[in-house]
Amino acid sequence: MPSRASSLFTHFGQGLLMGGADIIPGVSGGTMALIVGIYERLVASVSSGFRGVLALLRLRGAEARAHFAAVAWGLILPLGAGIATALLIGARFIPHLLETYPMQCRGLFFGLIAASLVIPWQRLGERGGRMLTLAVVAMGVAFVLTGLPPNTLPDPAPWQIFAGAAVAICAMILPGVSGSFLLLVLGLYEPTLRAVDGRDLPYVLTFMAGAAVGIGLFSIVLTHLLRRYHDVTMATLVGLMAGSLRALWPWQTDDRVLQLPAHGDPVVSVLLLGLLGFALVTVLHRWSVRRLREADLLHVER
Repeated sequence: MPSRASSLFTHFGQGLLMGGADIIPGVSGGTMALIVGIYERLVASVSSGFRGVLALLRLRGAEARAHFAAVAWGLILPLGAGIATALLIGARFIPHLLETYPMQCRGLFFGLIAASLVIPWQRLGERGGRMLTLAVVAMGVAFVLTGLPPNTLPDPAPWQIFAGAAVAICAMILPGVSGSFLLLVLGLYEPTLRAVDGRDLPYVLTFMAGAAVGIGLFSIVLTHLLRRYHDVTMATLVGLMAGSLRALWPWQTDDRVLQLPAHGDPVVSVLLLGLLGFALVTVLHRWSVRRLREADLLHVER
């Protein structure tokens, strides 16, 4: 059965996965949270933490303590450390890999996301025509959004950094929507990577402030939706994840125009990496399910 130390190490590793995913355009940290089985706990904890901060600002100490007590700190702290570590390290080498091996990288991540579609779908209590329709509509929206061409702001203003971070960070807890992709569309992807890699403190602090506000407000909305409209929310997430596969199609132009493989393209390596990504998600999901069952048994024994 998992010990406290092994759980902290596990959550740190899950944070590494989420942080690494958040750097890659087309991949969402929220998807990684779903794969490893911590999604709903993460959203609820972030929401409780933000509510606690708001209560403190209103000088409501008892209310703040109640909200902070509801936060799964044993999950949030090591997870946050893992995310931060992945962002700092990944900002150095992941963009280089994406530029040097774009087709192979997209093939790997295409397999990852394709395999993960079944995870939120399995959590639906109702899987009829209404849920399928919602998923298809959400898929269409995501397909159109991920076809938007990238942009770059050479010298973004502080308000642009703050607002862009508030919007993009929502993807950390929203499977199927990539924060990095949103930053690309908003023109902030390259400036943000340069700021992190170059330790540009004013930029990074402004970005962090926007991210804190964005993820806090959005987590409250998402927690409400998961509690009141669980199946509708999960069906929508399935559609968003499916539609986002467009951004990960291995053969496309810089302006997001989809293509078929050309003569000389590394088709075999792309297919093999796609299968590897599919297999990794399958193994990770089964492992997370087993850990959850072990944790439930431990809780019952106590």
